[in-house]
Amino acid sequence: MPALNPAFSDIVELLVAVPEGDEAAVAAVRAREGLLTKPAGSLGRLEELVENLARWQYRSSPRLDNPMVTIFAGNHGVTDQGVSPYPREVTAQMVANFTNGGAAISQICALHEINLRVFELALELPTGDITQEAALDDQMCAATIAYGMEAVAGKPDLIGLGEMGIGNTTIAAAIYAALYGGTGADWVGRGTGVDDAGLARKADAVDRALALHKDELTHPLAILARVGGREIAAMLGALIAARHQKAPVVVDGFVATAAAAIAHAVNPAAIDHCIFAHVSAESGHAQVLEHLGKRPLLDLGMRLGEGSGAAMGMVMIKTALHVHNNMSTFADASVTDRTH
Repeated sequence: MPALNPAFSDIVELLVAVPEGDEAAVAAVRAREGLLTKPAGSLGRLEELVENLARWQYRSSPRLDNPMVTIFAGNHGVTDQGVSPYPREVTAQMVANFTNGGAAISQICALHEINLRVFELALELPTGDITQEAALDDQMCAATIAYGMEAVAGKPDLIGLGEMGIGNTTIAAAIYAALYGGTGADWVGRGTGVDDAGLARKADAVDRALALHKDELTHPLAILARVGGREIAAMLGALIAARHQKAPVVVDGFVATAAAAIAHAVNPAAIDHCIFAHVSAESGHAQVLEHLGKRPLLDLGMRLGEGSGAAMGMVMIKTALHVHNNMSTFADASVTDRTH
């Protein structure tokens, strides 16, 4: 079994030595919840969302002063295998659309006052075609993870993870197959709308990649380098940095969850600060969430990517916090509390 490249040593250490969260802050939130004009627990997961903010922000009075969706964009050599109906040029075109305000994610963030930041990851240099070679060498993969860590250095207090990259549902499927077993057909979906022939090409590309790299898929970070992509590596870096910077994370759909799956495979506790915004219509996503032991917040039949599901999850979190902070207590409203 090949040893893990030392380039990944610091990353593994950050994933293993994760802060545990602030249970005293959670207790303070629960104490306030108990005073609000509603039956105990009656807001269900909305109450859990506020507790999650408190735990990972380390604040007994959590805040959302700087929520931010991050979109990491990368290109993939595997598109040469006909796995997408769109050419690679669309990645850069969509990045421009994000920044010009024309995309769904742009509109969701604008309406709900969520900051949107877009990071281009060497779009002119696609990763290696995973059916022919490694996507990234270990040093480049580690450097891209580090870049993702730096990308969230602006002190956001809630981070949404999103991505853009033609071909990246094939890449995510390859990661899942390498982590959890099965064939390409078990994990690929229609992505941006491939027909049956395109779906078969996706499954075949995953199978060939797994066969080519089988002797080197010995560690989650090696899997990321061999069959992953820059945007998934950068999202992993953002997820790691967020934990250490006391910022909860909201994960988007099928592709963004691949970054969390890598982290979880190194240390299951490394994704405790993550909320999984929704279950994607992309086949396989529900399976991944089951492997991770995570229950999605929403089920809207979405498969857009681009952080759109994460943003909708953040809207729910903003709503939950607003209710928590602004509801009257029984005493404030002169409402009789339940008898004891």
